[in-house]
Amino acid sequence: MNNFKSRFLFNITYYFLWVVYFLFARLLFLSYYIDKTSELNFVTTLKTFLYGIQLDFSFAAYIAAIPFLINLLSIWIPNKIINKLIKGYTFPIIFIINLFMLIDIVLYKSWGVRIDSTLLNYINTPKAMLASVSTIQLVGGISIWVILSLGVAYCFNKVLNKVLNKLNTGNFLEAPVFLLLIGALIIPIRGGFANIPINQSNVYFSTNMFANHAAVNFIWNFANTISHRTNGKNPYTHYKKDTAQHIIDKTRNQLLTANTDSILNIKKPNVIILVWESLSAKAVGALGGEPDVTENLNKLAKEGILFTNFYGNGDRTDKGVPAILSGYYPQPTSSIMKIPYKARKLPMLTKEIKKLGYHTAFYYGGDSNFGNMITYLRNGQIDKIVDGAEFDKENWNSKWGAHDHIFLDRFMKDLSNPELKEPFFEIALTLTSHEPYEFPGEYKFGKSSEENLYRSAQAYTDKAIGKFVEKAKKQPWWNNTLLIILSDHGHPLPKHKGYFNSPKRFQIPMVWLGGALAKTGIIIDNISAQSDLAYTLTDILGGNPEQFQFGKQIFNTSNKQYAHFVFNKGFGTVSKDGAFVYDYVSNKPVIQEGNFQPLDSLGRAISQTAYQDFLDK
Repeated sequence: MNNFKSRFLFNITYYFLWVVYFLFARLLFLSYYIDKTSELNFVTTLKTFLYGIQLDFSFAAYIAAIPFLINLLSIWIPNKIINKLIKGYTFPIIFIINLFMLIDIVLYKSWGVRIDSTLLNYINTPKAMLASVSTIQLVGGISIWVILSLGVAYCFNKVLNKVLNKLNTGNFLEAPVFLLLIGALIIPIRGGFANIPINQSNVYFSTNMFANHAAVNFIWNFANTISHRTNGKNPYTHYKKDTAQHIIDKTRNQLLTANTDSILNIKKPNVIILVWESLSAKAVGALGGEPDVTENLNKLAKEGILFTNFYGNGDRTDKGVPAILSGYYPQPTSSIMKIPYKARKLPMLTKEIKKLGYHTAFYYGGDSNFGNMITYLRNGQIDKIVDGAEFDKENWNSKWGAHDHIFLDRFMKDLSNPELKEPFFEIALTLTSHEPYEFPGEYKFGKSSEENLYRSAQAYTDKAIGKFVEKAKKQPWWNNTLLIILSDHGHPLPKHKGYFNSPKRFQIPMVWLGGALAKTGIIIDNISAQSDLAYTLTDILGGNPEQFQFGKQIFNTSNKQYAHFVFNKGFGTVSKDGAFVYDYVSNKPVIQEGNFQPLDSLGRAISQTAYQDFLDK
């Protein structure tokens, strides 16, 4: 029993040694940037440790895996060998991690972010990298590194000796327990038992970006960005770079202007963007879909501007949100929103809107860490972010977050606040109409099938949105407001005939409402997509739309208008003249309709250029 206790004590001690080390590293970072730290209040500074310890726990578990395994072997292997193995592993790790810690501290001043895989871009040219460092700085830095590492190693050694010396061979019956402890490391690695593995968003808690950065574990961040790094090759290359850009420009450049004078009756209206989870055009009667699913949206479509040829650029929320707010094409097999060091380089509609004097806010009833969404949103300089943490768990469904009617009531409550400053720019993302389709009240279409669950959930959200709009019309700001309702992405349901990733799967609704509209009851049948919204809104409101390099002016009536969408290893491009869908797995087109030849070259050029832009970020 004493041997068992000693082995168990070793595991606990070793793991928390690293947790304490990371807390020390954060303290060192905050101390080095004392000028920035002094701008934080005590509570915010404390929160950098409270939130950051989640990533500390995670990376400490990675490091502890091998020592935990060696500890298991101590059941059979003599203490002397175990001692050497543990220290032979630990001390080099200390030197390596300390080196990254010091590089991180130094680079933060010029990079403004914690160390990430961008560092690898410079390792291949060490002479150029060291050329900017004086000999004194180099020698001084190496000296600090060695001294600091020796100091940390000394502290580790003192503590480890106390527990290592008690490790003696034991009974093989102990083995299952310590195997279980090794497996249990997956819990802190993932950040607990949540559906979503831990990521940088879990520690982003403040509107002050320095506080968020201080909370990030530097070595976890570096390792995470390495794991998400591509091999640098563009699998969608089909043309020379200039040729691909020329193919895009010769069409897109015709679509950047439109007569927008008749759209709004006010120069700077309030803007509300209501993003509806998973609503497909196939379920919207106003778009020729099923007539009874979205009865409220069908009515509202007659009161404003209905866009009948609007498409989602991707197939998931973490692809739809950057398409809407950054005008950025999603990636077929990854998501830029999940990769903070790339996502931070995206243009943001909220940033541009703030320059025009707007107060900005984002509302989501679920876990804003989903897909690293909170990190992405913080980069958009959004004034106020409300997420599921502000809703009672009793009002959540089992998986995603607060039910939409609860969520939209809260959203309206804040919008009804007489202290709300105008003009405001508010974004709300619903969630209840996502699988597993759990919500209170009547299931309008029953629960007999997945399709009927989907229909019922969309009908529930439609009812909640209908009530929201009804209340909005009674607000004093309604006459000065533009309300945009659109989906975050299409959906396979209701089922459609033909190819799974046909344009039907990606077609979604978009309706513009509000007293700020100069004309109502009209239909816009131009082909457009989420990636065009940021460009169009910025253009209409008097900002700079050029930063949204993939967007177009939705109200341009040219027959050259197109929409481009992506799915796992494939893309589709549609226009009024035809459709072209290509599958990169089989390396062949799966849909060729109408005059598809120009869409073939345009789609390939967009896929190549957009993914290269993603790689280059």
